[in-house]
Amino acid sequence: MGILAWVAVVIILITSVSLLLARDWRISIILLAVQYLAMFILLLPHLPLGMASVKVVTGWMCAAILGMTRSDLKDEDSKENLWPRGRLFSLFAAGMVGLIVTGATPSVNDIMADAGTAVTAGGLLLVGLGLLHLGITSQILRVTQGLLTVIAGFEIIYSAVESSALVVALLVVINLGLALVGSYLMIASQHREPETV
Repeated sequence: MGILAWVAVVIILITSVSLLLARDWRISIILLAVQYLAMFILLLPHLPLGMASVKVVTGWMCAAILGMTRSDLKDEDSKENLWPRGRLFSLFAAGMVGLIVTGATPSVNDIMADAGTAVTAGGLLLVGLGLLHLGITSQILRVTQGLLTVIAGFEIIYSAVESSALVVALLVVINLGLALVGSYLMIASQHREPETV
């Protein structure tokens, strides 16, 4: 399981950084779904197969909700007017998050009663890169993806401490609720009436 867990960490790193750089919403939805598959691999050491499967199916449902909603909306020129927005800056910031996670993983792993270095690193990467995603975007779809990424990282870390079915169910409801709220906000922003002067 050790090598597979580290492969999942590499997949998490690639998908999370790609979510920062991707401009096409279709690619970002696919990356989110792949990210949940890697999360499933990291959950297996601490959760039974059934509960870990519920998490990945929930993630895929969230990606499907966001994808179906976005596909029904008209395409618009989605240039964000926020600074900083360049891909080079995003890569630099992701590198900084990677350095912080590399330094913090051993300490957090000790605090988490040796959850596993790969599990801790994967969870911290998701939390860090998800927060970075939230900090550099204002688009509703991308903000929702950032929030789902942060919660996925939290779920990985928290599964090493608590494997209760009730907690898993609560986190499933939170994930689905976030996807539905993001979907609603995308539709509402598209149908907002123009302001009169």
